[in-house]
Amino acid sequence: MSRPEIALWQCLKRQQLDGLKFRRQHPVGPWILDFYCDEAKLAVEVDGEGHSFGGRPELDERRTAWLADKGVRVVRFSARLVMTEMPAVLEAIRRAARGEAL
Repeated sequence: MSRPEIALWQCLKRQQLDGLKFRRQHPVGPWILDFYCDEAKLAVEVDGEGHSFGGRPELDERRTAWLADKGVRVVRFSARLVMTEMPAVLEAIRRAARGEAL
């Protein structure tokens, strides 16, 4: 796990966020999700700079569409945002888990 993923996991593990149970590095079909909450059918992805280059944006879009077809909502945060604005990231995850618009 990257440093931002470790920092976010410290806030998500042991049902610390509204009692939601998140799993880390959770496999779904051909993909490994950074974090996944089955109860909310929510995947949380932490994207480093590499997600902006080459074919990565298109791959991320295909992955998000595939997961949506399976009923899984995906929220993405830049690694930088996770490290600098953790309270805002956690609030966005709360809202997404409740099905609210971000």
